[in-house]
Amino acid sequence: MRKHTHLLLALAVVLVMPLTMQSGSLASEVLIFGLAAMGCNLLLGYTGLLSFGQGIFFGLGSYTIALTLTRWPLPMPLALAAAVAMGALGAAIVGWVAIRQRGTYFVMLTLAFAQMFYFLAYSFPGLTGGDNGLLDIPRPSIAVAGFTLWPLASPWQYYGFVAAVFLMAFWLLQKASASIFGRTLLAVRDNEERAGAIGYNLRLLKLQAFVISGAVTGLAGALHAMMTGIAPLANAEYHTSEMILVMTVIGGTGNLLASLLGSAFYLLMGDWLSTLWPRWLLLLGVVLMVVSLGMQRGLWGLGETLWALVRRRNPAADAAKTQGDPA
Repeated sequence: MRKHTHLLLALAVVLVMPLTMQSGSLASEVLIFGLAAMGCNLLLGYTGLLSFGQGIFFGLGSYTIALTLTRWPLPMPLALAAAVAMGALGAAIVGWVAIRQRGTYFVMLTLAFAQMFYFLAYSFPGLTGGDNGLLDIPRPSIAVAGFTLWPLASPWQYYGFVAAVFLMAFWLLQKASASIFGRTLLAVRDNEERAGAIGYNLRLLKLQAFVISGAVTGLAGALHAMMTGIAPLANAEYHTSEMILVMTVIGGTGNLLASLLGSAFYLLMGDWLSTLWPRWLLLLGVVLMVVSLGMQRGLWGLGETLWALVRRRNPAADAAKTQGDPA
């Protein structure tokens, strides 16, 4: 029941944003980074793995969609599938090495991979465009036999496409998290030693979580590159990993819908603060500090707390009801 409620809430957010926002590009960005944060949440919230390597998979998705739509032309759906595959492949490589360590050493390995990928992307301008990135990425419409089924030229048309992809990915991740696989990941997160003692293959489970996370994040990177028309080097740098991680924590870990809440808060708050002061990142840092210090369960946890307070029954009314009950 809860799974269907969250899906309906995600659908409501997707439908409400065009009615309340003026920028289709900003609305698309909220959903795109919501996807990336969901991939990160699968690692952090469900498996207990704090990864600073999400920018690798985001960057791989961006570069793959750019190359497959410009230099090695493929139909757009196949190009997106290639971006997902590259994100999953990159995650499999990073995860295969990183999961051999735990705690601080695991975090350091993911950070080292992120830095290495950034400098590799910078050092091969013939493939990645180097510091300039890959430019002029088209946004082809979805067509069959020359007949356009879904035009993507305008920002709001593209938002509709991103929304459809987001809801599909959200539904699939919800099914995965509610399955035996998802429950097993929670067991690994809560007590890794006990999960290993009863026979679970911990490395395989962590690697599977990494691959799924990388695939989703690669998809987000591809959608972002199509939206902006460029695959910049910034998509592969450490700041991107940090931003995705912050969105995940701000929204709340262990809940996929909270990831969308975290991305919306981060991006919309940043967009609003940028109109107040050129050094808006300083203000955003203060806001994030307040959220981190006062809401350890994130914005979703705050919402649950407020909802519980609203639903709390009045003791006097309960006593009156008990007295009037013939039983």
